[in-house]
Amino acid sequence: MWSSEFTIHTGEKPAVTDLTARVSDAVRDLGDGLLHVFLPHATAGLALIEPGSGSDPDLLDRLEELLPRADVYRHRHGSPGHGRDHVLPAFICPALVLAVRNGRLDLGTWQSLVIVDTNGDNPVRTVRLNFIEG
Repeated sequence: MWSSEFTIHTGEKPAVTDLTARVSDAVRDLGDGLLHVFLPHATAGLALIEPGSGSDPDLLDRLEELLPRADVYRHRHGSPGHGRDHVLPAFICPALVLAVRNGRLDLGTWQSLVIVDTNGDNPVRTVRLNFIEG
């Protein structure tokens, strides 16, 4: 199994951060197999969306409606409403498995791999990649 890890700055406010180019570069010479992408964090998730088309703010707006940043959560450490960030991974999983073919992510035409991060208290994220050839 091949493994790699990198960090990325997602910022101090809710953001959708595109990982596609960075992950594509990492798997370029790996051939065919399955790539497990994992965020070892309790307050962020991974998604496949079309970023830059308005989907980013649409997603963040819907998350704000579904999980408002209000002081209504039992989880109370961090900034006010931070409990929402700890609920997010139940809706947007912190792990995905993607096919890799001939060293390329096997994504649809408009799909990109993104981090969805609503937690401004932790602006730097670690991304772990594990690849199994086959």
